[in-house]
Amino acid sequence: MIHLPGSGVVSSLVCTALQPLLSHVVRRVAKQHPSLFARLGPHQSTDFVIDPVELPFVLHLRPNPEALVFRAVSRDLAPHPGALVRGKFLLLLELMDSEEDGDAAFFLRDLEISGDTEAVVRLRNALDDIDGSIAEETADMFGPPGRLILARLRSNYNNEHKGALIT
Repeated sequence: MIHLPGSGVVSSLVCTALQPLLSHVVRRVAKQHPSLFARLGPHQSTDFVIDPVELPFVLHLRPNPEALVFRAVSRDLAPHPGALVRGKFLLLLELMDSEEDGDAAFFLRDLEISGDTEAVVRLRNALDDIDGSIAEETADMFGPPGRLILARLRSNYNNEHKGALIT
């Protein structure tokens, strides 16, 4: 997989611009799905680093409901991960909503997991238990433009995925 450098002005600007959005999203998810955090048990204090490989930053998640952290971080400034999840952005989006089989993606080497695998499995199980779609709830927060962006992302993923199955 390609790993983009995380240093530079663009990465810093993107991370700064995304921060209010990410903070809003994680607070809203916590409010609407408190059981998500209970399912994580002792892994609420784990630093998850989610690495969308084609983007110039990583996402840092610490799902502690008392001190939630969800932020975009320049690759150079990412914390040491307790658990690392790495893959293409659209795959990670589909995994978040259980629309894609994480085990299959892992064995096909489209998804890389390292660090505390129990924490990753607990996070996956907690996300699987959510009724509905976190991605759609997030898109709904931004009205028609948010829903349009999500639809476009999913369409691109489906087109890319369909092409991979045909070849």
